[in-house]
Amino acid sequence: MTQTAAKIIEAPAPAAAKAEIAAFARALGFEAVGFAGADQSRDVAAGLRGFIAAGLHGEMDWLARTAERRGDPRALWPEVKTIVALGLSYGPGGDPLAATRRPERGAISVYAQGADYHKALKRRLKRLAGFIHQRYGAQVKVFVDTAPVMEKPISMRAGIGWQGKHTNLVSRAHGSWLFLGEVFTTLALAPDEPESDHCGSCHACLDVCPTDAFPAPYRLDARRCISYLTIEHKGHIAREFRAAMGNRVYGCDDCLAVCPWNKFARQTREYAFLPRAELTAPRLADLAGLDDAGFRRIFAGSTIKRLGRDRFVRNVLIALGNSGARSLAPAARERLGDDSPLVRAMAVWALSRLLAPAAFARLRARSLEGESDAAVRAEWGA
Repeated sequence: MTQTAAKIIEAPAPAAAKAEIAAFARALGFEAVGFAGADQSRDVAAGLRGFIAAGLHGEMDWLARTAERRGDPRALWPEVKTIVALGLSYGPGGDPLAATRRPERGAISVYAQGADYHKALKRRLKRLAGFIHQRYGAQVKVFVDTAPVMEKPISMRAGIGWQGKHTNLVSRAHGSWLFLGEVFTTLALAPDEPESDHCGSCHACLDVCPTDAFPAPYRLDARRCISYLTIEHKGHIAREFRAAMGNRVYGCDDCLAVCPWNKFARQTREYAFLPRAELTAPRLADLAGLDDAGFRRIFAGSTIKRLGRDRFVRNVLIALGNSGARSLAPAARERLGDDSPLVRAMAVWALSRLLAPAAFARLRARSLEGESDAAVRAEWGA
């Protein structure tokens, strides 16, 4: 008898296996554990197709390229029988919107203030997958949000939470503050009861959105979302959204932060997710002066590093323009000679809001002659 066969024979009944897997997952630090079958609702797949067909995904072309695999977990891995859905809390210890009320500082989304969650999550997922493989002889695959997996519908079917009106997962125990991951396995286990929707008549998350990114409850227009604009959008940010962005330089927590279910959440127990001091409301003047080396140094080990320096400083300059602080004008003026047109254009916009009209006109007259980029020239002209 092979060692694998022996393990299969010695393995407990499926109900006991679920209890063992859940206990092992919680010992690894996962605060939410649930089990779902590999079948996906046709409505979920149809909703994804409709979202893409309407263009609401913006520049996120990878959503369209992987739509078929996202629509059915078995298209991603035909052998999968059970999906173990898992959640790690990144609940903040204080007011997640406090930084948005400090206009000379930058507001960074809670999830990005600590270490890159992908590493902490994947490390634990691999350990859990190894346990399932060794204990039951089943095949396993692990996924985090970089894979074509519809995590929120899976988590809802697994009983972890429900997809709220802001389209993010909401948990009765952890509010809107859960990182999600999955272990796909060939081990057949009974699914848990799906979680029902507990949003009720509340629409606080829809009302608070600075850019009106929700055309309807449970429907997001990513092209208007500040998280999308500051992270996914590669080009110049449309003028109609800039003032509404305030001082948000990476992501936006407004719709998450106002969810009433957050009252049951507690601060994360995961050390890696605790905010780093330099990422908690950093000074905009300091951020605007970052070159590529400085950007990489400050954001080493953070998800922000993936954004790249130019797009990040683009966001910072919009925040400078929204600060109303004329003392920050020199920080924007220093970026007029930046190598990146993204940066130069937003430096112009920031100065148009921070300088007196006459001072801006004089600066425009001196700067336009040497500017060759059409988008930057358009900002001067606007």
